[in-house]
Amino acid sequence: MREGAAHFCVGHEETAAVDMAESYMKKLCATLMDAVTDKDPQVQEQICSALCALGEAQPEETLRAFEEYLRQHEKLAHPYRAMILKTMEAVVRSHISKLDKDMAGAIILLASSEMTKVKDLVPDWQQAASSVLVAVGTRFINAVMEELLSWFQPGLLPHHFIVQTLASLAASNVFGMVPFLTSILSTMLPMLPMAKQDAMRVVFCSALRHFSESILEYLADLDQAPDPTVRKDAFSSHIFSAHDVLFNHWLQSREAKLRLAVVEALGPMSHLLPNERLEEQLPRLIPGVLALYKKHAETFHVSKSLGQILEAAVSVGSRTLEVQLDALLAALHAQICVPVESSSPLVVRNQKEVLRCYTVLACFAPDRLLAFLLPKLDTSNERIRVGSLQVLRHVINSAAAQMEIRKLFILSSMRLPLLDTNNKVKRAVVQVISAMAHHGYLEQPGGQAMMEYIVQQCALPPELQPERRGPGGEDLPADSVRAISISTLYLISTTVDRMSDVLWPYLLEFLTPVRFTGALTPLCRSLAHLALKRQEAGANAFLIQYEASVKLPSPYAITSRLLVVSSDPYVGDCRGVASLRLLHVLHHHIHPLLGPRWETTVPQLVQHLDERTEETLSRKEWEEKLLMFLRDTLAVVSDNTWVCQLSLEMCKQLPCYNGAPQEKNFLYKCIGTALGAASSKEVVRKQLQELLETARYQEEAEREGLACCFGICAISHLDDVLAQLEDFVRSDVFRKSVGILSIFKDRSENGVEKVKSVLILCYGHVAVQAPRELVLARVEADILRNMFQYFNTKVLGIKVETKDPALKLCLVQSVCMVCQAICGSTQAGAFHFARKAELVAHMMEFIRAEPPDSLRTPLRKEAMTACTLLVSLEPPLEEQMQADVTHCCLQSVMALLPEPDREDASDREALYLDTVHALEDLLTSLLHRNMTPQGLQIMVEHLSPWIKSPRGHERERALRVSACLLRYFLEHLHVSVLVPFHNLGLLVGLFSPRCADLRPATRQEAVGCVYSLLYLQLGYEGFARDYRDDVAEQLLALKDSLMHPNLTVLFHTCHSIAQIIGKRLPPDQLISLLLTMFEGLGDPDKNCSRAATVMINCLLKERGAVLLEKVPEIVSVLRSKLQETQEEHILKAAQHSVYLLASQHRAAVVSSLLGSPLPFDSYTCTLWRALAVDPSLTTQVLGLLLEKMSRDVPFKESRAFLLSSAPDRVATLLPLAATCALYEVLSAPASGAAVLELYPELFVALLLRISCTVGVQLPRNLQAKERRSSGAPLAIRNLEPCSSAVDTLQAMLLRGGSEDVVRHLELEGGWELLRTSEGHEEGVTRLARAMAKHAGPRLPLVMKALISTHSSAYEIQRVTSTAFLAELLSSNVVNDLMLLETLLDNLAVRQKDMCASVRRLVLRGLANLASGSPDKVRAHGSQLLTTLIGGLDDVDDLHGLVALEAMVGLARLLDLVEPWDLRSVLLHTAIRIRPFFDSEKVEFRQASICLFGHLNKACHGDCEDVFLEQTVSALGPLLLHLRDPQATVVGACRFALRMCGPNLACEELTAAFQKHLQDGRSLHFGEFLNTTCKHLMHHFPDLLGRLVSTNLFYFKSSWEDVRAAAPMFMGFLVLHSDRELRHQVDLELLIAALQLLLKDPAPTVRMKAAETLGRLVKFA
Repeated sequence: MREGAAHFCVGHEETAAVDMAESYMKKLCATLMDAVTDKDPQVQEQICSALCALGEAQPEETLRAFEEYLRQHEKLAHPYRAMILKTMEAVVRSHISKLDKDMAGAIILLASSEMTKVKDLVPDWQQAASSVLVAVGTRFINAVMEELLSWFQPGLLPHHFIVQTLASLAASNVFGMVPFLTSILSTMLPMLPMAKQDAMRVVFCSALRHFSESILEYLADLDQAPDPTVRKDAFSSHIFSAHDVLFNHWLQSREAKLRLAVVEALGPMSHLLPNERLEEQLPRLIPGVLALYKKHAETFHVSKSLGQILEAAVSVGSRTLEVQLDALLAALHAQICVPVESSSPLVVRNQKEVLRCYTVLACFAPDRLLAFLLPKLDTSNERIRVGSLQVLRHVINSAAAQMEIRKLFILSSMRLPLLDTNNKVKRAVVQVISAMAHHGYLEQPGGQAMMEYIVQQCALPPELQPERRGPGGEDLPADSVRAISISTLYLISTTVDRMSDVLWPYLLEFLTPVRFTGALTPLCRSLAHLALKRQEAGANAFLIQYEASVKLPSPYAITSRLLVVSSDPYVGDCRGVASLRLLHVLHHHIHPLLGPRWETTVPQLVQHLDERTEETLSRKEWEEKLLMFLRDTLAVVSDNTWVCQLSLEMCKQLPCYNGAPQEKNFLYKCIGTALGAASSKEVVRKQLQELLETARYQEEAEREGLACCFGICAISHLDDVLAQLEDFVRSDVFRKSVGILSIFKDRSENGVEKVKSVLILCYGHVAVQAPRELVLARVEADILRNMFQYFNTKVLGIKVETKDPALKLCLVQSVCMVCQAICGSTQAGAFHFARKAELVAHMMEFIRAEPPDSLRTPLRKEAMTACTLLVSLEPPLEEQMQADVTHCCLQSVMALLPEPDREDASDREALYLDTVHALEDLLTSLLHRNMTPQGLQIMVEHLSPWIKSPRGHERERALRVSACLLRYFLEHLHVSVLVPFHNLGLLVGLFSPRCADLRPATRQEAVGCVYSLLYLQLGYEGFARDYRDDVAEQLLALKDSLMHPNLTVLFHTCHSIAQIIGKRLPPDQLISLLLTMFEGLGDPDKNCSRAATVMINCLLKERGAVLLEKVPEIVSVLRSKLQETQEEHILKAAQHSVYLLASQHRAAVVSSLLGSPLPFDSYTCTLWRALAVDPSLTTQVLGLLLEKMSRDVPFKESRAFLLSSAPDRVATLLPLAATCALYEVLSAPASGAAVLELYPELFVALLLRISCTVGVQLPRNLQAKERRSSGAPLAIRNLEPCSSAVDTLQAMLLRGGSEDVVRHLELEGGWELLRTSEGHEEGVTRLARAMAKHAGPRLPLVMKALISTHSSAYEIQRVTSTAFLAELLSSNVVNDLMLLETLLDNLAVRQKDMCASVRRLVLRGLANLASGSPDKVRAHGSQLLTTLIGGLDDVDDLHGLVALEAMVGLARLLDLVEPWDLRSVLLHTAIRIRPFFDSEKVEFRQASICLFGHLNKACHGDCEDVFLEQTVSALGPLLLHLRDPQATVVGACRFALRMCGPNLACEELTAAFQKHLQDGRSLHFGEFLNTTCKHLMHHFPDLLGRLVSTNLFYFKSSWEDVRAAAPMFMGFLVLHSDRELRHQVDLELLIAALQLLLKDPAPTVRMKAAETLGRLVKFA
């Protein structure tokens, strides 16, 4: 009995445990389902996930809970019921294999009930219930069908979702459902007429569609079906009956949705109809479906169904389909013509279905299809034509066998589409031609027209594209047509082997016609590929049969064409490379001898292009390479007949390039080259005559090209060329154009001047190109005579000069070429040019006639170039003419106005630079005739007005030209007798102040002029030309400094230049130099005026000893200049010269200057700085100023209003003035020695002055002055008391050699902090840190002076001095200087100060010992700990700042004190700081947590149980505060947890803390918390209850992230704990708390609460 009783008790306990678990499970599910009404979608999603988690753990209990909850909460709104049902579906699908029959039955009943509870449609809810049934039906199809069929009774209209569920089951479980379909269909058929509502009819249609598709799928996979005996006949009668209802009754509905549902069903149903019934229905079925096209905008479903019907009809061999063809084709064509919207995928899919229909019809009745389709190509309507072409392309590809015998018919129908200019049509035509090429159409008669069309589209000009339009626009961009045509041509040529015979050599016909120029690149590429392929096939295949086609271009035409288009190689997708490669491939057809030579030359040309771009290629160089290639080719051929034929062909092609001037220009050069190689003089004369008669003289490029042609030809045929030119002038053609009446006609219309221009230009090119020995004898007699004869026209014996600029330019250019020919001759020195002066006069007339202020044509440049060449010829020009030429040309160039920014700015700039170079060349050629100081002086006198011009651009140009002349003079200097350079001082005085010109380019040129002058002086002193003077060379090193934007650097450089000048200037030249510079003081350019003052003072200092006799004169000039100007820089220079007067009366000067009105004006400041020149004087002045600053109180207190809370502090005047004066003196560089002597006194006095002036105001009268000065353009230095003191301290440190201190503080923002009340203390701290780092040796005396301030009457001074001293302890320099003990003693005294800030700073100073002198901490450990822990309990610390400082300090010291000193205070400190963990102030949280980490670190390996308890209790808060909103607190928690790890004696936990919590590493909090909880529960399972309790406390945290972390922490604890530990957790309390969190205002918190509830399934 005992055993039985025992068994009974155990069983009873197990039963009770199971019941309790079930109750908790229900409670968890109920809690979550109660929260499903949350308004936040993400929270709802998390709740569903939690419910799924419960379902994953205990699917049956969860599903049962779902079922009970829905039954018990009948009033739960349907959206939330739908969510629960969707969760049920997910659980069922995941665990369908584990579901038992009873549970499945319950779910089926529930889902059925939910789905049919209301008759009205509630889609979300009922669909969710239906999905549950479908999920269960994947395994329990019989049970589900039993339930569904109970609602699917004959004679009664079923619920909407009953039918839909049956349809979904048919789609998801084909093999399970098809056996039921016979009975379902028999029951359903009588219901169809009962369905009156459209929604019900739609669902019946959907069911019939799915049923039909399932049957078809079943029949297609009979070998895998459970019942392979099933046949189509079993369903045909039912499907036909349903088909009758749908088609005859429902398809007529007005509801569009129903009609679409019907037509979707009719498609698959048509495959199941009996054959004879389908044949009967087709005459009505197809028109009925086609009619829907007019009723629906979205026609995809109609087209899809129609395609299925057509496939069914064709499969049964329908005869009645032919009757419907016309209607079918018309309707389908209308659909294919609908524009395709890229944003509408249904329209794209509809077109694919329509094309599928066409494929069916093309196989069924190809002739009928083509008879309908091809006439549509003749219409002018774009959409009809594009649609028809689209269908044609499709059937060519998809019904190739049926179209084979109809190729000619199809080709003939393309005649009109080929003429259409619409880009959409063009694109479609190209696509059709591409399809034709792949299927052999183009090999038929008429195929060549298709290829010509492709080439025409390749030739479309890209620059003439219409703008791209959006989808459905009227047109497509031409570039898309061109691009697809190019790719089509290349693909046909390279990938369709059968097209090789069609394209070769047919494509050669398109090389020469102008209209195909745009297609040259793809043509050349295709032809090159075809030619290479034919070469591989054999010589016969490669041979071109010219007799077979009269249209094929000759070898001469091909050569000319490809060579000329290669001259512009990057146009048209790099046609140059393609043309040259084709030419290379065709070398055998061009001439048999060219192969070996072109094997090397053509690849070199191609490589030249490949290595460059359109921007980097020199066109002139490239054309010369091509002409060299042509000359080389002609030399290799060496056949006069071939050469003459080639030149004749080139002349024939000239009209082809009327619209391409550059190519035509090059073609003329090619003609000249070819004629030069011809040996037949008759041919040469005849073709030159034809060129002159047929040239288009109005075109500038053609005029230039024709002249080049004559010049190149004259290399070999000079006499013939000259004779032909004269013959042409005597010919009727020329005389008709230059009759007397032509004088009275418009020049631009009759073109007489253009003809003359060409003739003149021809003579110039002939002169420069022809052999020199032959030209010289004919220059004046023939060439110049004829040129001027054509230039000057006589009317009734009177010479009438032309005004045509083009004719003038041609004449000038030709004169230049004639002069070049003369100069290039070996007999030039003996040649006496009699007409030289006449030609120079002509050139001057042309230059004077040009606009004086603008540069529009290269005429003046060319005229100056001609003058340059003429000057070098004999005889020399007279002096007056030289002067006239110089003046005229300078006036013509220097006075030009700067060009405004325009589109052609780069061209204008290039023209201007060329003109300036021409001017420089002309002046140097004139100077070359008189290479003496006097000749140089004459040139500079011409330039002097421009050098002194008030306009910057004129000065820059003049200096540039001057520098060029001086360089030339120096380079060509030959001194045979030592003579003085008497005008050196004058020239240097003119150029040297320009080293500071406003324009940097002018400065560079000026220093270059000075450099050249100094070397000229050395040359006249007898030094060799290659001698390099070390002093003069220093000028070159100064050039970069002249570009510096800082004026100080600029004038310093000018000073250096003056020093160099002073070292090399002869004594007798010094006074002339100074007098010239004094004149420069009034220069309109202020920079140059200042530079003159700098250079004058430098020269007076460097060379004053030699000016003793000239001092009165110099002083007189200086006084006169000061009277003439009030410029500050001139006044400053004068004061600098006489500053010594003030040094004799220092005390009086200081007193009087201090009495000057504040703020000091610029003159007063200058005088103050003058006192710093002499170090001994400066020391005494600084002492006086320190005494004045400290004698009076720093401020006075006054109340602006009687009721104001605090008095205003107003600065006293004498200390303020002394501070400003100190700044001025200290800012002088010469005060450095005195500052070093008084460094500690100055530093301490100014630091205390800053502390006493924080927040101090100016007196009212000075405030008004300060406001006025701040608005001035040049504001006087800030007078605000504190700012002026800070500025003075900065100046003192800079002058005292502590630049690093200033720079360090500037980088840290310390100077700005010192000025503000809030940041003053931090500013002092940063100043002390900088001093300790960069000015350590200064600290003993500074500290000595500061220590005495602990008894100062001003509290702010005590705070400042304490902050400074406290920060010094953070540096080891205090220990190195043996100041530590003194500092500690002084701080101990200050610990009793009445001011809490002073006491706080004392604690900071003691803590700083950890970083400054860590080795001294142990010696003072007990004292330091006592003082800091005492700070935790400071009773007068109202705001807790002293306690905060104490915590921060303790954290820094703990690692350094002795263990026995620490052990006694460890527990007390931990308990004392624990409340700060959750303080609202972030600083307290961060400091306390960080200190707790240090406490743990200090007792690693020696942790007492009492302290370990503190560590364990803090573990939860530390983990949760990892989600603290403040990053500093998070960082402290990371550190503290890493330190706690070793004390917990868990290696895995310690490793996890070390891995995840390193500073700077991103933390995935959920992953980390999961890992931590796993280790905690594995090693410390007994902590579960305590950690849960801690988390419950933080459920009420004020920080959202911490509140969200608490339930997540708890969830992970539960996840990783064993079920046996559930006794540690009060599940009732926990669920209740989480229920409250589910109502938290923060969605994140609610989500985490729901997630945790899902994890509590373990304890349920």
